[in-house]
Amino acid sequence: MLLALGAVILGLIILVWSADRFVDGAVSTANHLGMPSLLIGMVIIGFGTSAPEMVVSALAAIDGSPGLALGNAYGSNITNIALILGLTALLSPIAVQSRILRRELPILTLVTALSAWLLWDLMVSRLDAIILLLVFAAIMGWSIFKGMRDHADPLVGDAGAEVQAHSMPLGRSVVWLVIGLLLLVASSRLLVWGAVYVASSLGVSDVIIGLTIVAIGTSLPELASSLAAVRKNEHELALGNVIGSNLFNTLAVVGIAGAIHPMGVGPDVISRDILVMSLLTVSLFVFGYGFKGRQGRINRFEGGALLVAYASYTGYLVYTVFA
Repeated sequence: MLLALGAVILGLIILVWSADRFVDGAVSTANHLGMPSLLIGMVIIGFGTSAPEMVVSALAAIDGSPGLALGNAYGSNITNIALILGLTALLSPIAVQSRILRRELPILTLVTALSAWLLWDLMVSRLDAIILLLVFAAIMGWSIFKGMRDHADPLVGDAGAEVQAHSMPLGRSVVWLVIGLLLLVASSRLLVWGAVYVASSLGVSDVIIGLTIVAIGTSLPELASSLAAVRKNEHELALGNVIGSNLFNTLAVVGIAGAIHPMGVGPDVISRDILVMSLLTVSLFVFGYGFKGRQGRINRFEGGALLVAYASYTGYLVYTVFA
């Protein structure tokens, strides 16, 4: 048991560090290859921070632990909105001026509804997985096309500044890209083994472990990038990171895991986790979109409400373990 706990802790530490190195190397390499800044920001930075969720869930599916794969994906979404955006807005309110983000907020809401509908039969089949991956590819293509045309959008300037912050020589970029990827896979393997062992030792489902310990750990890159964006007064980049990460988790992470190994879904995932994720996503849409000419804004009160929601949800999960 102690060895498994040590594996979880060590796996999370290496996972977060290697994900950061992987993103640094990937961003700088793409910049050297002449990829536009906004494209780098939307694809590599936005979704690169979700690499831990993707690798952990894929390995969990390969190892026959579907609960861990789903718990990691949906738990990360809940953590991203309630904990990360809640904390970010509490530190500094987020004003949503970007047309790009205003387009993606309703898309994220619809994608969440699609995911709930596909899982309503308590199964992620290969057909469900293919649908999720095709929707992901279509949204990515459309978002990139529209984003590249909005040259005056505030998010473009934020993305350019973020890309420059990752600049390094090409040789070092490739080295960090390779090292980061290798360590990402190795630490994810260690984390999955430890998490499954801890779950079986405590007599709880691997879904609970995925929703709590693993979800928080794999969301640390998003937390770090969001807090860094706030320090640089790039508030919309923090929101963009969360929207991109949640789209990636809901569509690509679950899609890849389901394509590898079709998964049964426990009733609690629908009635508890997807319900909470859906409510948080709708609240994010209402806060951030802005209606009747009102600018979208996540203020400190709303940020505090999101944090209270996260504490209540996590407290309930812990209660179910020891009740």
